This record gives sequence, C-alpha cells and structure tokens, in this order.
Amino acid sequence: MLALLSAAELLGMSLWFAGSAVAPMLRAAWNLSDAQVGWLTTAVQLGFVAGTAVAALLNLPDVVPSRKLFATSAVAGAVANLGLAYTTSPLLAFASRFAAGACLAGVYPPAMKMASTWFRARRGVAVGTIVGALTIGKAGPYLLSAVPGATVGGITWLASLSAGAAAIIVAVGYRDGPHAFPARPFAWSRLGGVIRSRPWRLALGGYLGHMAELYAYWTWIPAFLAASALRDAHALTASASPAIHVLAFAVIAVGGVGCVWGGLVADRIGRVPLVFRALAVSTACCAGVGLAFGQSLWVLAPVALVWGFFIIADSAQFSVLVTESVEPHAVGTAITLQVSLGFLLTTGTIQLVPVVVRALGWPWVFALLAAGPALGMVSMARFTRLAPVPR
Repeated sequence: MLALLSAAELLGMSLWFAGSAVAPMLRAAWNLSDAQVGWLTTAVQLGFVAGTAVAALLNLPDVVPSRKLFATSAVAGAVANLGLAYTTSPLLAFASRFAAGACLAGVYPPAMKMASTWFRARRGVAVGTIVGALTIGKAGPYLLSAVPGATVGGITWLASLSAGAAAIIVAVGYRDGPHAFPARPFAWSRLGGVIRSRPWRLALGGYLGHMAELYAYWTWIPAFLAASALRDAHALTASASPAIHVLAFAVIAVGGVGCVWGGLVADRIGRVPLVFRALAVSTACCAGVGLAFGQSLWVLAPVALVWGFFIIADSAQFSVLVTESVEPHAVGTAITLQVSLGFLLTTGTIQLVPVVVRALGWPWVFALLAAGPALGMVSMARFTRLAPVPR
C-alpha cells in the first residue's frame, strides 16, 4: 500500500510546479515581469491555502473518506491545470494555477493521513516515503522542460495526465489500514481543540520555520543557478541551459531521498532529534550558499544538492508529530490546518526573493531566509519539554 500511495503522490503532485517549469516560455511569449513570473507559483500556493483552509474549517479530511477526497481532487486539479495550455492571458493563467492549487489541498494532506493508517511503529519512514515521492513529482516538470522541443502544452498535458492516473490508482487500489482514524460528523469544536493544543502549536512553529525557506528555494533555484552561471548577481531572467534545468530538477528531487532517510533516522533516534539535525544543516546551507554564487557548478552544485537533501528531510516528521499531538478524531483537520498556515507563509517568501535580488543581489537572498529554520529550532526545543499527548 505504501508503494501505491507513493506512486499516486509522485504523479498527482506533478501539477504543482507545472507553471514554474514553463515560466521561461511564458515570459518570452507574454513579456511577463519578474513579479508575474513569481505569481505563477504564488497562485498555486494561495490556491492551496484557500483549499486547505476550507477543508479544515469544514473538517473535510475527517468527514469525507480519504480515498474519495484524493481521487476527486486529483481529477479536478488535472482539469484546472489544463487551463494553462489554452490561454494567452496572464490573469487566466494565474486563475488556472490558483484552481490547481486549491484542488491539490485534497491530494497532499489526505495522503499523509492514508499512510498513517497503515503504520504506527514505523510511521516516520512511511510518511517520509510519501513526502519523498511527492517531492520528486513536484520536480518532474523541471526535468521535462530540459527536453529539447518541450512546449507549454506538452508539459501541461503530461502533468494533468499524471494527476488523472493518480486518481485512478487511489480510487481503484487504496483501502484504509488497520490503524484507521475514526470518522466523525462535522463539528466546529474540533478546529478549536486543535488550536488549543500546545504540542500542536509548537510543532507548527517548527514547521513554519521549515516552510519559510523551502518553497522560496524550490521556486527560485533555477533562476539562482542561471544567474550564477552568468555571474550576474541581479539577473532574474537569465536563460538557462539544459544542464541548469537538469540540476534544478536534481536539487529538488534529491529531497525525495532525504525524506526517506529522515523517516528511517526519525524512527530510530526520534522525530525531534532528526528535525534538529535537518534544520541545523539547512540553516547553514541557507546562510552560506551565497558564497558559492558565481563559482563553477562543480563548487555550487554540491552545496545546492546537500541543501536540497536536508531542506525537506524533516518535512514529513512535522506531519507525523501533528498526528501524535492531537486526538485521533482530529488528525485530518490538524494536518490540513498546519499545511494551510505553512503554505500561506510561503506566498510571502516567494514574492520576497525578487525584491531582495533587485536590492542586494543573489548572494544575500537565501541568507536572509536562514532566520526561518533557526526560529524553527527554537520552537522544537520548547516542544521537547512537553509530555506526550494522552490517548
């Protein structure tokens, strides 16, 4: 079942960066500004925030069976994504990306919950594998954009067909495991109970620190690498070679391996120690990657790959901590609210990057974001002093 869910996530989440991967093509075709290019990703983030907020308010993850929620959302997301291939209007393109992001709110969080129903003792590596698969899926469009002759329509259609395949896989093959969370009728009090949970709030603090850098890195790393190759500290529109596209794919996809590694280590030494290690390495890379700007790819690539490995290695463990920090009947709502707030934060950091690039240059951009994972470590230090949530 873990393999089935991993395959579904890999295919379904390919919708996420479909717009970002074709951004250079759309910039040339539509004469987009730097801010508009950023909005191709930010619109997905905002749509995801809106979708998860509605889902959390209505308790959908705890009321609607996860299999149905996932399959329906994946199909709807595939349809919404196709709008990118058939419009010449930036505004309609942003609307298409927003709608796709809203639908992905029914693909990502439910998969965390579904994986958790099959594992208890090794829940860390199980959820880590799921997050690893979706990480590789998100990176997929960047690899497709490196193929000679790639087009906006071709990449968009492949992403949508992948999401449709994910819906079929889950609808036909998935069933809840032996540790299924109880379904409950809608209740406003469930959301309030989650928010009042101090362990949940502290786990959320660590997660927000992690998210402060994650999507800014994933969104802008292709532009950073292209500008570094040209040694132009203020370039946001540099043309990227196929090698840069492949490296951009690699620095995101290597996080898939990092997620599985993080799950294995977390199940052995504990989730919080693993989170500390990942946040510490990520903070160091975030603060220091600017020193490699303008250097040979043989210098820059190892730093970017190490960062890509550790920046996401702790992500799944925050979701697991949430499942262990609230009562079983509120797990779906707790995860959904967590990711909603996290992705809301990313909309700001994604838009902050081009502002800082124009003002200070690429070497300083990610150093400023290092405050995020550093503050996340502070929140997790406080989390360790709490007693386990009673079951």
